[in-house]
Amino acid sequence: MTKKLRAGILGATGTVGQRFAELLADHPWFEITALAASERSTGKQFREACSWKLVSPMPEALKELTVRDLKPDLDCDFVFSSLPNDMAGPVEEAFALAGYPVISNSSSHRLDVDVPLLVPEISYAHCDLIPVQKARRGYDRGYIVTNPNCSTMAVILPLAALDRDFGVEGVVTTTLQAVSGAGYPGVASMDIVDNVVPYIGGEEEKMEAEARKILGRLQGESVEYAPFILAAHCNRVNVMDGHLATVSVKLKKPATREDVIASMRGYVSVPQELKLPSAPVSPIVVREEIDRPQPRLDRETERGMACVVGRVRKCPLFDFKFVALGHNTIRGAAGGAILNAELLRAKGYL
Repeated sequence: MTKKLRAGILGATGTVGQRFAELLADHPWFEITALAASERSTGKQFREACSWKLVSPMPEALKELTVRDLKPDLDCDFVFSSLPNDMAGPVEEAFALAGYPVISNSSSHRLDVDVPLLVPEISYAHCDLIPVQKARRGYDRGYIVTNPNCSTMAVILPLAALDRDFGVEGVVTTTLQAVSGAGYPGVASMDIVDNVVPYIGGEEEKMEAEARKILGRLQGESVEYAPFILAAHCNRVNVMDGHLATVSVKLKKPATREDVIASMRGYVSVPQELKLPSAPVSPIVVREEIDRPQPRLDRETERGMACVVGRVRKCPLFDFKFVALGHNTIRGAAGGAILNAELLRAKGYL
């Protein structure tokens, strides 16, 4: 794959759009050739339109690019979408109809029956929905593929390992979610400082449905959702990056603590076999310390692309409980979408 594909970013000036720009700056397969955002940014150079909030500097190659409007006439081969959910749906559909593959981080189409909800280690077979989607919607070259919500991504990899080896019957999870998950400017400081906000609109419903679709099986022209039940409690906490989740799981088959840890540590799949550029060597990293993972210490594990698990122990109500951590703007957003694009290229869809 010597020739790089040209990528555009929809919603380029936002929090996740900036993370796309950072992660794609030196990508071996893709290069950014187009940036698009809302009307207030249109016509400006990226350095003028974007209030850059990441620690790393704005990529030099993007500073002079003119931000375009959200119309499907961009000079690129495909687009990443980090648009707000209230506008993503019709914009993404317009781009797909115009012939652009759309790799979306937005929630608008995640649960559409003909749209793959991709975690490449788990639901790689759902790529086969793309021809179904194109036929149903009258798309030619274009299509829409999504990645899950950042809170779902924090727990889905260890659940996939356990479901593969023992079967998952039920899950209860409580999330402690970083403020960056709300975008910029996010949660008002007087609401989150010295506080925990025990509500994130739509988040629990997303987790409960998305996990079952990702772990479901492709049956003909749709996904048969996994039969287990997941109950989620979602909270916003005063942490910048990294969603932490406590998880209790009921298994279908007997297992020891050692079995559970070995299942997670040994979990590798298609991205690792294909050596995709953004794929973590170890999708699940299990720590043995009594007080890990912690967002500040562990969110950058495997360049932010791994799920870090700790405190694996017996559960007096279910079978086992553990703590899981995922970087919400990398693996839970831009990095996850980039890995999806790598899978699609490796499989011939890009």
